[in-house]
Amino acid sequence: MSALATTTDSHLLVEARPCPMSTCAAPAGSPCRTGKGKVAIQYHTARFRLVPQLAKTLNVPTPPVRKPGSAWVELPRPRNEGAEPAGHVRLGYARASTARQSLDTQLDSLTEAGVTRIFSEKISTRATRRPELDKAVALAREIRASGAAVTLVVHEHKRLGRGIDLATLAEELKASDVGLEFLTGELKGSHDPSGVVFTVLAALSGMEREYVRDRTLEGHESARKRGKTIGGAGVTDDDMLSMALHLRDQEMSLRDIAKRLVITTGTKKGQHPSPATVMRMLREYDEKVATVASV
Repeated sequence: MSALATTTDSHLLVEARPCPMSTCAAPAGSPCRTGKGKVAIQYHTARFRLVPQLAKTLNVPTPPVRKPGSAWVELPRPRNEGAEPAGHVRLGYARASTARQSLDTQLDSLTEAGVTRIFSEKISTRATRRPELDKAVALAREIRASGAAVTLVVHEHKRLGRGIDLATLAEELKASDVGLEFLTGELKGSHDPSGVVFTVLAALSGMEREYVRDRTLEGHESARKRGKTIGGAGVTDDDMLSMALHLRDQEMSLRDIAKRLVITTGTKKGQHPSPATVMRMLREYDEKVATVASV
């Protein structure tokens, strides 16, 4: 599958499941919709990535048969929509922060809990990427998309992360309808994606993002008043801004927008900009537009 999905029946695969985006929530059988009640020109990333064949696809356009840009109306739902999951798979994840720490206790508890497959690694919570956790989540999504119920089982919630990292992961699992189970600790027990734990973690994630954003903006403003330069060498350009504006119009999150953009110059060439960089670029653009409009 190429970066841009062009298979004629891709939209049917995507529409087999409802859109997990709260701003869309299109039911199975219908195309995605914008906040203005129009048929979106492309399916939301969180929705088409529930389909294993499209997991690595960057864009799934809405086909002409769905009349993108027209007023959104709900279409007939698939007959098997809402059917009970076929089977239940339990995947485990274990992590230690340093090479000297043992995973034996976690592995033993996961085995006793009847976990089918265990992903384990020794890596710090501060690491931006945890390969084995990424593999566990990817497999959970693939299995859930096939129709089986999936639960990610962990010895304790701290093994997944703390604060915004844990909350962000919970949001990703909720979007894929994957459950969580902690064998010990404050959050011990099984948690359904529609349950209170996921809701609380999502709320905490939003609160912490707002807190970080406000503190960051305050710091930037303080630095500007002192004549200090913020950040290192610029990684944005006009083409990146244009694409970011287009994706924002599709109501994508900063994280999803950042994943679609590629730095073309400098030492970070070929990498994706951070969500913070995207936020700053869009904010500066909005400020310039506002300034011009007020003149």
